[in-house]
Order: sequence, then C-alpha cells, then structure tokens
Amino acid sequence: MRKRSLRDLEVSAIGLGCMGMSAFYGSADREEGIAAIRRALDVGVNFLDTAQMYGPLTNESLVGEAVRGRREEYVIATKFNNRMDNAVPGDFDTVGPQDGSAEHVRSSVHGSLERLGTDHIDLYYQHRVDPNVPIEETVGALAELVAEGKVRGIGLSEASAETIRRAHAVHPVTAVQSEYSLWSRDVEAEVLPACRELGIGFVPYSPLGRGFLAGRFSSPEELDANDWRRENPRFQDAHLEANLRLAAKLKEIAAEKDVTPGQLALAWVLAQGEDLVPIPGTKRRTYLEQNAAAVDVTLTKDDLARIDAELPEASGQRYDEAGMRAVDR
Repeated sequence: MRKRSLRDLEVSAIGLGCMGMSAFYGSADREEGIAAIRRALDVGVNFLDTAQMYGPLTNESLVGEAVRGRREEYVIATKFNNRMDNAVPGDFDTVGPQDGSAEHVRSSVHGSLERLGTDHIDLYYQHRVDPNVPIEETVGALAELVAEGKVRGIGLSEASAETIRRAHAVHPVTAVQSEYSLWSRDVEAEVLPACRELGIGFVPYSPLGRGFLAGRFSSPEELDANDWRRENPRFQDAHLEANLRLAAKLKEIAAEKDVTPGQLALAWVLAQGEDLVPIPGTKRRTYLEQNAAAVDVTLTKDDLARIDAELPEASGQRYDEAGMRAVDR
C-alpha cells in the first residue's frame, strides 16, 4: 500500500470509511466490522473515518474497540456536528440540533476521545458547516484543541471554497472531505482548486457512488428495508435507469482491464491527484481487500480520456432536498 500526505498526516493512499458498520446502510455486523478494521492493517490501510453521528455514537465505540492495543498504527478521523448531550446510542431521534459554537467544539471532543479510547484524534472534522455560527469561531476552537494536543489536524466536510478560505485564515486546515466520484464531480469547479491553492488535502467520501458504481446492487429493492439509499434520488425511477447505463459502461471498461468496477472507480479517483485519499466504506473484509487492491490499477491518459468521454453524467441530486440544504455551497 502506497502512502499519501494530508498536509502533515501521512496515511494509506486508500482509507476505510466505517459508517456502514453501524448506520445508514441497513443491517450491520459489529464483529465483522471490528474484524475488517483489524484486517485493514494487514493490507496496508491505516486511515479510518468515523463520526459521532454514525449510530449515533456507536461507530466511534466500535472503532475504539477495534484499534485497542494497536492505536498508534492507525490514523483516526472523526467528526462533530449535532448536539449529543441527550443522545442515546443508536437512537437518531435523540440527536440534538446542529451546533458549530466554540463551546460545543470543546465539549464534543471529550466524548469522541472517550469512545475511541484514545488521548488524541488525528483528524477532527466539522461534519457540516453551521450557517448560524461564523466559521472563524468554530475553527478558533478547533485550533485550541490542536494547541492542547487533543487534535493533530482539523478538517471541514462539505464546505464551500469561500468557507475553506476563511477557515484556513484562522488555522491551517489539514483536509476537506466531500463526496467525489465518477458520478459526483461538482467539487472540481471550486472546492478542489481552493484546496490545492492552500495546500489542503482532499478526502473523497462515497468514491464508489454508495456502492452503486461497484455493482453491488442495481435496484433499491435489493437493499435492506432500513437502508438510507432506498430513498436516495439517484436510485429512483428515471434517475435509476439513467444511472444504470453509467454503471454498465463502467463495468464494460473494467472488464477490458480485468479489474472490478469498484477498483476502476477507485483508480480513477486516485488518478486525479496525489493529494486525494478516498475512503470507500465497507462492512466486510472481502470488499476491503478488493478496494485496497485498487492502488495497483494503472490508468493511462487514454484510459482517463475514454472514461470522461464515454461515461454518461449522473442523473439526480446526490441527496434529497433536506440533505442538499446541509451542504455548504
């Protein structure tokens, strides 16, 4: 496994998104999730991504259990956003409102440190930008956590280029995390250029289009009844039909290169720059191993040009209206 740098953090070129081990993607197997995190080191993957919201709270605890005894071999990223004062693990109805205040930043980190079983967080993101709190206040509080040694690097998720610039003026931002894949390329216009101008690393989440680009399902009916993706606009009616054509073309090109569609999709993201570290999520060791092998897939300039020319554009918004309102644009 090759390494890449997110400013001062050296991480595996491909990370592991842990969300689905606890939330949003239907049934979860805690023991298999822990086994996948431990297996990750064997295939060279040391960069883990979690959040307070995943569960809520339960995914951080799962990650903490999985890394116990080998904590220093992992680079752990987690995120804060909503109030968790009265949150019951696993019960989303008990999650409070969004809060980017300095007070909440300082109080949130202690819960994450405890659940992760560590004395520091390698990368601490604001999960979504709070429109009611100046980003300067939020980042100022994060900077204090860095000074105290509780956090090594700070990050933003789904932030606009303007917000990134304002945040970076207060304290250097280590990484920005946003959705980026062969069917979610909007960050190419402003966000990715801003990160590169400022020397900020970029962490694409959902680089496999929530599993769709990997061919792991072709209809929402194949997903568990409580899987969030069943309601995603891109998996509905005419949008689904259009996106199936995109997935079919990706599968065709992958077969010609003797790789899986998922490996081709990840190789494409990796080929967009050495400053990108995708974090495909999985619940299972088998998919973890397949994803890690994508670092060995070489795409030529002709391959990349063909992918750009032949893959249809994605159809449908990547979130419903409520989800899109939470994205800082």
